[in-house]
Amino acid sequence: MADLTRAEAYELRIGRWSRLVAQQFLGWLAPAPGLDWLDVGCGTGVLSDAVLERSNPRSLAGIDPQENVVRDAQAAHSDPRAAFHCVNAQNMPFDNAIFDVVVSGLVINFIEDQPRALSEMKRVLRPGGQVAAYVWDFAGDMELFRVFWDSARALDAEAVKSDQGERFPVCKPGPLGALFEAAGFENVGTSAIMIDMPYRDFADFWVPMTRGAGGIPDYVKALDPDRQAALETRVHDALPIAADGSFTLRGRAWAVRGLAPGGQ
Repeated sequence: MADLTRAEAYELRIGRWSRLVAQQFLGWLAPAPGLDWLDVGCGTGVLSDAVLERSNPRSLAGIDPQENVVRDAQAAHSDPRAAFHCVNAQNMPFDNAIFDVVVSGLVINFIEDQPRALSEMKRVLRPGGQVAAYVWDFAGDMELFRVFWDSARALDAEAVKSDQGERFPVCKPGPLGALFEAAGFENVGTSAIMIDMPYRDFADFWVPMTRGAGGIPDYVKALDPDRQAALETRVHDALPIAADGSFTLRGRAWAVRGLAPGGQ
């Protein structure tokens, strides 16, 4: 596999799989057409893409605190319904009650002050509006992460400090639902979203893990060459690789949704 840019590495490491989850997530929400949407932590626009393609919004605002990411998202979207802003989820500059749907994909666990961010989401929702989010099941049935971190932890006791399954306890249905209930949302419910993650060969899995930035590539790049090689071997041996070199992993995200108070 040729050398990858940061964006290409992210797409191959996780972006291609998050696109599959976004489609199922919107199928679960089943929103009406012609609504005003807010995508919190939009990144380069994976979930925004799905909303524009599938849910026929009247308008869509995407926010993210990273200016370069927002610039790339805006450049990639010519749809006049969509606008992207460099905004922190914990302090949104929007008026009260102007969105019908507020969504967030793979972001809630990274927000420093989650209760404040959810309070902001509730503030900008119209009465009875829908809020919804999804996060990877880092500690459970998300095999990409578990194969990597279980292998790393077998070789390095310090790896537990980087394991997202330990760092993000909210990425389970109980804590996720409780977080949204505590924020004052009504009719809160959670659901599992399952996907298959097929890989052509080991390089298709491993190379994106060592490129770009984020929890896994940052951990790998901090290892010396011998420890990197040992980890690569350990991960390879833990994967269900077929005779032709291909394999498929299970992926699971947990989704949550609720309603803003005051609806009919």
